[in-house]
Amino acid sequence: MTKAIFFLAIAGLALAGCGQKADNDDAPDVAMATPHTYSDAEKAAIQATFPAPYNTADLAAGETQFNKCRSCHTIGADKMNMVGPHLYGVFGRKSGTEPGYTFSEAMTAHDVTWDFDTLDAYIAAPQTVVKGTKMSYQGIKDETDRHNLLAYLKLETTPYAPPAATVESASSAN
Repeated sequence: MTKAIFFLAIAGLALAGCGQKADNDDAPDVAMATPHTYSDAEKAAIQATFPAPYNTADLAAGETQFNKCRSCHTIGADKMNMVGPHLYGVFGRKSGTEPGYTFSEAMTAHDVTWDFDTLDAYIAAPQTVVKGTKMSYQGIKDETDRHNLLAYLKLETTPYAPPAATVESASSAN
């Protein structure tokens, strides 16, 4: 009985500290982006801004393709690294630079900014494009499958930006 009380007391003390900021001023603050669930209309409007052929890709098929990636990568706004780096915000990021993930020397030296073209080439043949990459996946050879995946990733990994208020709607609010 006393062991049980001891363990409950320890658990209570551990839980009491949850949600409190540590006294380490050197620790970076982690800000998570607010998750957003896109409507079909929002998805279509955003995808229409993608370059061809990604602007007509099948997003549902892209999500299915991403199932091949889920064991190593996350795409959520929580930015959790796994075996591979998280992919949230990957478009526009320089290769090998995401803080909190240890990249191979090859990826750090790759020196590209990830966009549709650079990701398409990399996903087609990772070890060929970046010799020495830690990514052991052999790639997606089918061009349509890659286009679907990349359109899905662009939509799901780009931080949500709410539409700007138009001048008309701003003036009607007054």
